Amino acid sequence: MTDAYIVGVDMIKFGRFPDRTVPQIGAQAALMALDDCGLTVQDIQALYCGNLGQASGMVGQRLLQEIGQTGIPVVNVANACATGATAFREAWASIKAGLHDVVLAVGVEQMGKGLLGGGAGAGGIAKEGLLGSGTMPAIFAEAGMEHARNNGTTFEQFAKVSVKNHQHSTLNPKAMYQIETPLEEVMNAEMISYPNTKLMCSVNVDGSAAAVLCSEKKARELGLMKRAIKVRASVLASDPWQARDLVMPDVNSCTRKAAKEAYEMAGIGPEDVDLIELHDCFATAEILHYGNLGICKDEDAGRMVDEGHVALGGRIPVNVSGGLLSKGHPLGATGIANIYEVSTHLRGEAGGRQVKGAKLGMTHVIGLGSACAIHILERA
Repeated sequence: MTDAYIVGVDMIKFGRFPDRTVPQIGAQAALMALDDCGLTVQDIQALYCGNLGQASGMVGQRLLQEIGQTGIPVVNVANACATGATAFREAWASIKAGLHDVVLAVGVEQMGKGLLGGGAGAGGIAKEGLLGSGTMPAIFAEAGMEHARNNGTTFEQFAKVSVKNHQHSTLNPKAMYQIETPLEEVMNAEMISYPNTKLMCSVNVDGSAAAVLCSEKKARELGLMKRAIKVRASVLASDPWQARDLVMPDVNSCTRKAAKEAYEMAGIGPEDVDLIELHDCFATAEILHYGNLGICKDEDAGRMVDEGHVALGGRIPVNVSGGLLSKGHPLGATGIANIYEVSTHLRGEAGGRQVKGAKLGMTHVIGLGSACAIHILERA
C-alpha cells in the first residue's frame, strides 16, 4: 500500500460567526488548505467532511456548492468529538487502499452555548440527576477525582494545566482566546464541577480546518514533497467491553487501546514523540491522557505539569496551540485543527511557539460514546 502525505493543511481563526453558515465556514478552510499546496478543487478526487451538529444535512455537498461542484464522491462523517479526525482517517484510508491519489478532509462546526451532554435521551427514565450527571463537566470531574484518589493528583496540578495552555495560546494567532490566566485566577474562577473551574473548561466556538492528502507518487509528481507530512499511523478505536460500573463513562480505555495500536503501526514508542496535541476538553482530561498515551506513569502525571515537562521548551510539549481550553473546541473541526497544529511544527513554521527540532508529532481526540482517533505524523 502507498504511504499517504499531508500536502496542504490550514484552519481558520476560531471564534463566533453567527452571520455565516456551516458550509461557508467549512469552505473557507478548504480553500485555505488548497492554497497551502497550490492545488484547486478540480484536483480533488474525493471529499470527506466531518460535522456533528448538521450530520443529516449533507454538509460536504453544500460545501462544494461554495467552492466548486466537480461530481466527486462525498462522505459525511459524525463521530462525536472525534468527527474531524475520523473524516481525516477516511481520507487517509482511501489513499492507502489505492482508491484515490488526492483527497480533501474538512472538519467544521458551529457551536451553541452552555453545557454539553445530559438530557433525557431517547426514552424511558432519564439518568440525569438520578444517577449523577451525564453532562461533560460532571463526567470529566468524576474522572479527575478518580485520578486524584488513585494517584494523589491535586486541584492545583489540574489548574496548572489551564495556566500552561492559556500561556501557550498567547503565541497562537488562530486561538479564540490569547490571554494568560495566573494560577490563583484559575483556581478562584467560578466552579463548574469540582475540580474544574470555568477557566479549566474548553471553549464552545465556531471553527473549521482542512487537509489535502496525497499518495506518495502523486505528491512527488506534483512537486509537493518539500513541505509534505507523512502519516505514520492513523488509528480509530472504540471502548472494549470490560466488567466495570458503566453508570459513568470510561474516559481512559479507548485512548489506551488506540495509543497502543498507533505506536505499533508507526513502529515507535511514546519516548520518540516530540509534541502532542491532545483532547483537553477539561483540565482534568489532559492529565488523565498523559498516562493514557504512555508519556508517563499515571502517578507521575501531576509532576509532569509541576516540573514543566509538558510546557513549550519541556521534554514533550503538550497543546502548544493553547489546546481546547484556549483555542476552542468546535466539535467537528477539532481533530483536523490538531493535525494542522502538529503539521505546522513539523514544517518548522509555528513561529514563536515552534517546538524546536520537531520530527514526530501525535494528535489525539476522544468522543464519549465512544470513539478515539490518534494520528502520528512525521516530517517528510
